[in-house]
Amino acid sequence: MALSFVPIEGGRLAFERAGAGPPLVLLHGLGLDKGAWAGVARLLEGRFDTIRLDLRGHGDSSPWDGPYVPHDDVARAFDTLGLARAHVAGLSQGGAVALDLALAHPARVRSLALVDAVLGGHRWSDAYRDSIRAIRARGRAEGAEAARAAWAAHPLFAGIPDATAWLARDSGRRWIERDPARGLDPPAAGRLGEVHAATLVVVGARDLPDFQAMARALADGIPGARRIVLEGIGHLAPLEAPSRVAQLIAEHAARA
Repeated sequence: MALSFVPIEGGRLAFERAGAGPPLVLLHGLGLDKGAWAGVARLLEGRFDTIRLDLRGHGDSSPWDGPYVPHDDVARAFDTLGLARAHVAGLSQGGAVALDLALAHPARVRSLALVDAVLGGHRWSDAYRDSIRAIRARGRAEGAEAARAAWAAHPLFAGIPDATAWLARDSGRRWIERDPARGLDPPAAGRLGEVHAATLVVVGARDLPDFQAMARALADGIPGARRIVLEGIGHLAPLEAPSRVAQLIAEHAARA
């Protein structure tokens, strides 16, 4: 599977593509890259044209050099790759991007799978906000490498083998300066009733309370959405349980 690139405004997005069938675009979480979906993609290549994208500022894609809109980056990638519509799955922050894409470009999203997803506009708990402030403070005091190590040690990744290795490719830049990414305005949390794509919400039973709350909000707010809780799984379901996640996505896409 060869590494390829698509142009976007101010840079390019890296992707890996394999398989045949209806297109399935896979978006990773914060500090991760397209490798987070590798196990799931391998299991689905016989049924889907799988496309694993690195979002801007991640993996092999271009760093940011000013404000940008992640879901518009993805829509431009659709254009270059000739994708009129695709099934889209997003992990964590990639889930927020996938949801914003479904709201801003509804005709492009055939079905939506939100896995341990962030919901734009969610009011984070004090505990979670404090934990992120602590990582940023460490980054400012000790540099990007120290902040990246603190992120890998965050309770979000507790009990997940090799979390440090999965996050090791990240530059850590986001912890010492603000990532200028812009989501929807107004944010998705107040617009869930506008989602028309068939939506599957997946969350690990061991994920943090904020992510449990967002999963419930997504399932309650998106018309017809289904919520699946994976017992024994934490925040990185595609890495912890790739067979189960692949099965859920394939079944959901078939229904859609």
